Amino acid sequence: MKADELKSRQAPLKRRYAQEPEAALVTLEARGRLGEGVTCRLETGRALVEAGLHPATGGSGHAACSGDMLLEALAACAGVTLGAVATALGIDLRDGEVFVEGDLDFRGTLGVAKDAPVGFRAVRLHVALVTDADEAEVDTLLRLTERYCVVYQTLSRGVPIDISRRVRPPEALP
Repeated sequence: MKADELKSRQAPLKRRYAQEPEAALVTLEARGRLGEGVTCRLETGRALVEAGLHPATGGSGHAACSGDMLLEALAACAGVTLGAVATALGIDLRDGEVFVEGDLDFRGTLGVAKDAPVGFRAVRLHVALVTDADEAEVDTLLRLTERYCVVYQTLSRGVPIDISRRVRPPEALP
């Protein structure tokens, strides 16, 4: 996609959202159904993914680990955002890679040590680019990617998560 095509696709959306802010509010959804053993089947809209325990918590390694999926979501969002920003700025990226790694202490997840956190202690996002862009252009590219990457911003600033529940008797399930 070229910069003019991206801008022409986004221009009417930007105008509408400026005039009708409520039109820009969209609720995304994810849904999973508990599966065999300790798994959860996720409908991604594009594929069906079965998530399960990481081998470090007793999983077989055959199901996707939700921690890996979180890092993959960050890598995907950062990669897409990077490409969109580069396109909008007219920066030619001949190649690029986004690599995300995160540190977990599974003692927290397994309840082995109360002082061990549950969740990632640190997450690192690495970007490697092949481009003729100068250092200032790359700095701008990365700054704007960080600013506009939905998953990065959500993780870095944290958001409240409301939990609700609904309990039904087994015979009520479809």
